[in-house]
Amino acid sequence: MAGEQETGVPVKVGDVLPEMVLPAIDRALLCRFAGASGDLNPIHVDIDFARRAGMPDVFAHGMLGMAWLGRLLTGWRPQSCLRSFTVRFMALTHLGNQPVLRGQVVDLLDEDGVSLARVAVEMLNQYGQLKIQGEALVALD
Repeated sequence: MAGEQETGVPVKVGDVLPEMVLPAIDRALLCRFAGASGDLNPIHVDIDFARRAGMPDVFAHGMLGMAWLGRLLTGWRPQSCLRSFTVRFMALTHLGNQPVLRGQVVDLLDEDGVSLARVAVEMLNQYGQLKIQGEALVALD
């Protein structure tokens, strides 16, 4: 039924998406993401380059975090329901950070007869430091 969660309960403002906690970020993950995404910027994989740029070490690609937030959303609703998705990168995600992904329904609306949920999303590390925040519009029908 339209606008219902998989449990058959209607979606409401304040509903929380199932939290995702991922393993800590390591160098191998950054290398795999660089190859898969084509983002070969050495600041994400080459410690010498990162240090010359004034960083203590390499750090995660922002788009890796956005991809994880997309996974959070598509774990809640099918990818075909995603109407828009934007994020703002708030802080660097360093090696050893363990991503914690959260989402919450903040508004329900109707556009051209389609029921939508506005969902606020965020990625924090294990210390509660905000790394990425964003918003998505998700069809409920």
